[in-house]
Amino acid sequence: MAGDPTETDPDKYKVVFENDRVRVLEYRDQPGERTSPHSHPDSVMYTLSSFERRLIGGEQHRDVQLPAGRVNWLQAQEHSGENIGTTDTHVLFIELKEPAPSPSDGAAGLGPATGT
Repeated sequence: MAGDPTETDPDKYKVVFENDRVRVLEYRDQPGERTSPHSHPDSVMYTLSSFERRLIGGEQHRDVQLPAGRVNWLQAQEHSGENIGTTDTHVLFIELKEPAPSPSDGAAGLGPATGT
């Protein structure tokens, strides 16, 4: 199994938030840069910049062009990548952990939680 992206490419992936339910990673690279093979759990990806990448998983590869402001669902996967475009890549990954437990008292908080 491929490694955690914050360990395989710590110069590109940074944890910006984490709790027992999610981990949010910020990813940045420049044209021509590549990542080592790594894995992601089920995730939501939000593109902060427009970019073009080649994703490589085993013997397969796929080229993608994504505009800024796009939100995508990503199933758990292992891959490496390369910035094959002319612009920097800037992305947030919201990685999902275990499902939410059922509330024991039936009450739900409103608004964002304070702290992590």
